Amino acid sequence: MSQAVVDPVLVETVERLLATWSTPAAVEQAEADGWCAPVWDALAEAGFPWISVPEGAGGSGGTLLDAMAVLRLVGTHAAPVPFAETGALAGWLAAASGIKVAEGPASVVPGDCHLRVDGGRVRGEATVAWGARSATIVGVASGPDGPIVVALAPDRIQVERRVNLAGEPRDLVRIDVELSSIEHAGAPVGIDRDAVLLRGALTRAELSAGALQAMSRLTTDYANERRQFGRPIATFQAVQHHLVAVAQCAVRASMAADVASRAVAAGGGAFEVAAARVVIDAAIVEGTRSAHQAHGAMGVTREYRLHHLSRRLWAWRHEHGNGKLWRRRLGTLVAAAGADALFPSITG
Repeated sequence: MSQAVVDPVLVETVERLLATWSTPAAVEQAEADGWCAPVWDALAEAGFPWISVPEGAGGSGGTLLDAMAVLRLVGTHAAPVPFAETGALAGWLAAASGIKVAEGPASVVPGDCHLRVDGGRVRGEATVAWGARSATIVGVASGPDGPIVVALAPDRIQVERRVNLAGEPRDLVRIDVELSSIEHAGAPVGIDRDAVLLRGALTRAELSAGALQAMSRLTTDYANERRQFGRPIATFQAVQHHLVAVAQCAVRASMAADVASRAVAAGGGAFEVAAARVVIDAAIVEGTRSAHQAHGAMGVTREYRLHHLSRRLWAWRHEHGNGKLWRRRLGTLVAAAGADALFPSITG
């Protein structure tokens, strides 16, 4: 993220905090426990999860770009906490609708899941990140008079604990509650399921960009330290090819996420987020393949950190819309703009 728009002190502070607490051992333990209190408590004590949520609504203030810069660091350190869900998603949705922002961890019903208001009841089913650990789950339901934002306490709904490929909680939530018994509000203009999907996709773009940066550094360090035939394997041309491929993927992902974040912060972003997800989806496939090739057998060792990054990347590319969905959306946007707008769309 460009340091011209994000406070470097914020980035340095969070970097030190995550380097201290989000260690490989802590990430591994979190996969067994389903929660990582040391990392969450360290972030929450300073109010970092609520960056970009207005102070008047119970947040920590700051901009969306501030939140995305921190989120990229969360991806870099594979921090096993609901940072994206608490502030940038659930906090944003609640604050925009006049609903109280949760003090603890929170999550959101993804925009590609369908909640509906039927006969005065909110019904639906969704996969929710850290659903069982959340103080509040916020979502957009389709109502007879338009979209409605609802806030749900986990003890009011059925939650089946599940995990994604990286071992992060992705709980199956079944909702069937009286609308009058939960906090809710009419969604303001511009807030609907598609807006949640777009913003959720942006969070996965930033997380993935951070993880790819860390993967590139890890692979380069390993190749410089690992020796074969009396010299570092980084001096072999075949290995250098893999190192360059991982580095290129990390740069492409970072640039795409930067552009998408700035576009969303400016009030748009439909084209940029779709393009970023398409670019990053391809970067994940190529980057993780090259990183594991360079590592050889070490890359599949449980005790080695690479799998913390690669398994998250493989999981995140399927959250808040998969590559197929975003390619279709990007193609639809380009086709709707017409042939004369194709080149400006690509270069602008």
